[in-house]
Amino acid sequence: MTGVSDQSILEHLQSLDRAHHLHSFTDTKALLQAPPFVIEHAKGSYVSGQEIRLLDAMAGLGCVNIGYGREEMAETASETIRQLSYYHSFSAVSNPYAAALSAQIAALAPGSLNKVFFANSGSEANETLIKLAYLYWRRKGKPEKRVLISRQHSYHGSTWAATRLNGNQPMLDQFGIAAEPEVLKAMAPYWYRYGGNLSLEEFGVEAAQDIEKVILSVGADKVAAVFAEPIQGTMGGVVPPNTYWPEVERICKAHDVLLVADEVVTGFGRTGQWFAQETLGFQADMMTLAKGLSSGYVPISAAVISDEIAETIDNEGGILQHGFTTSAHPLTSAMALKNIEILEKEGLVSRVGEDLGPYLAGALKKLEDHPVVGEVRCCGLIAGIELTKNKKTREQFPLEANLCDYIAQMALLRGVIVRPAGNVLVLCPTFVISHAEIDFLVNVLREALDEAAKAVGLA
Repeated sequence: MTGVSDQSILEHLQSLDRAHHLHSFTDTKALLQAPPFVIEHAKGSYVSGQEIRLLDAMAGLGCVNIGYGREEMAETASETIRQLSYYHSFSAVSNPYAAALSAQIAALAPGSLNKVFFANSGSEANETLIKLAYLYWRRKGKPEKRVLISRQHSYHGSTWAATRLNGNQPMLDQFGIAAEPEVLKAMAPYWYRYGGNLSLEEFGVEAAQDIEKVILSVGADKVAAVFAEPIQGTMGGVVPPNTYWPEVERICKAHDVLLVADEVVTGFGRTGQWFAQETLGFQADMMTLAKGLSSGYVPISAAVISDEIAETIDNEGGILQHGFTTSAHPLTSAMALKNIEILEKEGLVSRVGEDLGPYLAGALKKLEDHPVVGEVRCCGLIAGIELTKNKKTREQFPLEANLCDYIAQMALLRGVIVRPAGNVLVLCPTFVISHAEIDFLVNVLREALDEAAKAVGLA
């Protein structure tokens, strides 16, 4: 299918979609009232559909790091399918692409994170590490270590176990899923919402020590792991104070608790270094990767574990009773290898850290003078624009007012895609966005914010 420019074809496809396609994170009833927007084409930092061209300041879902429509990615897909369309990775079978990719990830990963398991999504990668954490403690003779700790405002996926890690209660409530007693929540390092009169540095330590309080409340001998995103992207672009992560690492080591870095969003350059652990100054025992691993061109994820964990699991032997039909798929592995090659060859990671990230931060920070903006948070090419009803008290707008969604819609009408998240606008643009496109993005955001200020009487 090459396009849907013909109106009758478009309407037919929309009717098929509405009748048969159950969409992710979509109001199912609303979709019955209005047809879906059909994206037909994407190139660079832009997506197009229904004769509308949009600057995608979210890079899909924070995943299209190298930009859309790369010819070399298409060529890699074609060549790989011709060479090896599929084979599984069960029973000690591998393929050239998976073998090379595992070594490439190990070479780039910080510290001793050297053993890689491949899956298909960030959710699966996080669920894999839950199981490997349990296996590790059982092999260490501590099977009672089963409790997991995550944080408020966290997002770790949509599979059953990953959902339990989420600090987004509606995702649990809708399906009647209970997190406790095996999953406990700690405070998010969200200074704007919870910092009160503390400095950023003081709050960073306090937020980290809330994890310690949770560990002690149940007993360190019961806690298997802390799961945490280095930067909480999905739920608000929450960039922690610089005192936070070193203290979290210290606490986990002191209490013999595994530290799991969910780098599904931040991995492969989004913070200006290959991994956010390097940017934020800590070392995890395990990490999950997905989005930037292939820049969203194909579904692939990775669960990466340290040498010590791998040796503990390997030394006892036995069949690892875990896997997926398409784990280490040759096509997805080859695409991820080509994606990493492009990131390296074009210096895109350093470009984020040295050029695009600072430029975006400087441009967005100017929005802090706006009457409905409380704070702008940036780290590399991930940003959160916090809305506020009152700058002095940091009061939020009522969520039922849907002001954030309104601003996102106003931006969309002006040609820019951003993501509303409660009272935060989240941005995760591609690594090929230009300064001119960033300027356009910020101008559009100011116009959209002006519309919102008028709507709530703050203009």
